[in-house]
Amino acid sequence: MEDTYERRRRGALVAVRARRMGRGTRRFVILTGLSGSGKTHAIRALEDLGYFCVDNLPTQLIPTMAELATREGATLDKVAIVADVREKGFLSQFPRVFRRLRASQVKPTLIFLEASHAVLVRRFSETRRPHPLARDRSVSEGITEERDKLNPIRAMADLILDTTNLTVHELRDIFMQMSRDGRKRADMVVNLVSFGYKNGVPVDADLVFDVRCLPNPHFVDSLRKLTGRDAAVVRYMRKHEETQDFLDKLTSFLKFALPQYVKEGKSYLTIAVGCTGGQHRSVMIAEALRKSLREVKGVRLRVKHRDS
Repeated sequence: MEDTYERRRRGALVAVRARRMGRGTRRFVILTGLSGSGKTHAIRALEDLGYFCVDNLPTQLIPTMAELATREGATLDKVAIVADVREKGFLSQFPRVFRRLRASQVKPTLIFLEASHAVLVRRFSETRRPHPLARDRSVSEGITEERDKLNPIRAMADLILDTTNLTVHELRDIFMQMSRDGRKRADMVVNLVSFGYKNGVPVDADLVFDVRCLPNPHFVDSLRKLTGRDAAVVRYMRKHEETQDFLDKLTSFLKFALPQYVKEGKSYLTIAVGCTGGQHRSVMIAEALRKSLREVKGVRLRVKHRDS
């Protein structure tokens, strides 16, 4: 049976015109649509992909931004903006501005986001924010009015995205796929950090593993001044069966968990491995993980020894 996510993804993408994102040397994306449809999450995904992003840009400034992006010597080769009804002049000015922009050398891509009435009402209820067109009325009335007024702009769109059944992660993944023109997305960066508990746990740690249960080279005089990167320390630790058992179990868990983080769209993950001083056991385990996890797909490993 077809994967549920694939059905959602294909059902969400409606090609209004057969024009791919980013044709040419410059990419100029305009995101618009119904309030609460996910424009903020969409532009964050584009920002992660290296776009220069502007949220709630006044309509009259869109040509100025486009001119800056195409000016000779400009470094803004990928630009994404959000323009919507939060700006009072948007509804009356945008169609004219966009038609003029489309006739220029910029060749913009207009993406329209929408969702079902019930889902939009629920999202506004969860955030407790007023609808921009109904500050003194019900959210439902504002959504209905906005949908009617945006129909002419919706008809101009190159792409329409229905986010009704999409999670934040699925929406982000769709934008990554569209913006990369089908290319594989960037690897998740995994930071393996060894540390000593006596100096505190790293504040940016996502996962923390305590290896103080393993044999301690500190109590061997000839090893005390060495670190977990030295061969003698590695030999000492690996001759103990519990070290290999610990590594096997930890590696097995991480080989399962890391692809799940990649699937969720996480860009960075910090795995902290700690022992008492951060010199022997944590360093040795972090270096061993570097080797045992290097075959995991979609992951780029970095190792840092904070206290060694």
